[in-house]
Amino acid sequence: QVRLVESGGGSVQPGGSLRLSCVVSGGTFSTYTMAWFRQTPGKERVFVAAINWGGDSTYSTDSMKGRFTISRDNAKNTMYLQMNSLKPEDTAVYYCAAEHHFVAATLYNDSVQYDYWGQGTQVTVSA
Repeated sequence: QVRLVESGGGSVQPGGSLRLSCVVSGGTFSTYTMAWFRQTPGKERVFVAAINWGGDSTYSTDSMKGRFTISRDNAKNTMYLQMNSLKPEDTAVYYCAAEHHFVAATLYNDSVQYDYWGQGTQVTVSA
């Protein structure tokens, strides 16, 4: 019933930017913890960033800080990932995820904590 749809992926040169969006329907978006993960063929899904229901707390890896920014607009039922200074190693399928229960701060990067997933959007960074 709860559906997540990603968009905004595409191909970009190294150093370029993309803005991903995730629209949620069928649930109460304003109460959801939201996150972005990414995955390449043959590898496990890895954490990118997360944001709590109020948008006042965000989480990301050190490698993402300064390049990726997660945000949300509860009025639009939408989460965003602004990606700047993209590198070839950022190439992956990016997935949005939602959890309607509380997620402890130390578990925001744990994919098993999330109940709902989108279909993914491809990001390709190459010259």
